[in-house]
Amino acid sequence: MKKALLTIIILTACSLTATAQNNAKMKKVLFVVTSHDKLGNTGEKTGFWTEELAAPYYELADQGIQIDIATPLGGQPPIDPKSADPASATEDTKRFDADTALLEKLKHTLKLADVKESDYDAVFYPGGHGPLWDLTKDKNSINLIQKFYNNNKPVAFVCHAPGVLKDVKVNGDYLVKGKKVTGFSNAEEAAVGLTDVVPFLLEEVLQANGGIYSKTENWQPYAVEDGLLITGQNPASSKLVAQKLLEQLNK
Repeated sequence: MKKALLTIIILTACSLTATAQNNAKMKKVLFVVTSHDKLGNTGEKTGFWTEELAAPYYELADQGIQIDIATPLGGQPPIDPKSADPASATEDTKRFDADTALLEKLKHTLKLADVKESDYDAVFYPGGHGPLWDLTKDKNSINLIQKFYNNNKPVAFVCHAPGVLKDVKVNGDYLVKGKKVTGFSNAEEAAVGLTDVVPFLLEEVLQANGGIYSKTENWQPYAVEDGLLITGQNPASSKLVAQKLLEQLNK
């Protein structure tokens, strides 16, 4: 009798574990990445910042979260060449460089116009300077963010990606109005020498739209969560944003 009872307990525990794993695998997140590769009029290239895609991708994928990647144009998104510099390498970017499956996936990103909010549980935007030019004005991106937010799904952004919220409104007001937010600071933009190159300064736009902006020291991890809205200040904040997103997905 005791042996039979023990067997039942073990089988029940295994069943619960399998159910939990299946639930985790059922969660699906959309990554939205820039298609823009020109750094203003400098003649230099830009795109997405490798760490800001790689760190959140692995933080979520390693927990069984399914991830699709979409871009305005579809296909291969541009990688900011500076983020591929060995001096910027992290354990996540090294893993990314050797990850043939993810690199192949990036070659075939979905076209943003073809994706549906209803297919996902959350949306995440990696930064890099690219999004400041294309995703800020992309009507498909704006509509998607509105739909995710209105349907009570988390929306997460890191570094320059909070800039895509520039024209996003909910119920007639800017989505960031009255909410705690962060993003690439004026001081950090000055430190990389691009204050006069970017189309706008992220810190100033978030504040102008009513966001309660805060920041920490340059290049230090910092993320802010206000309800469904999660924002991170800089590349070092990427994993922290993903962790906060994962917490919301697991609620």
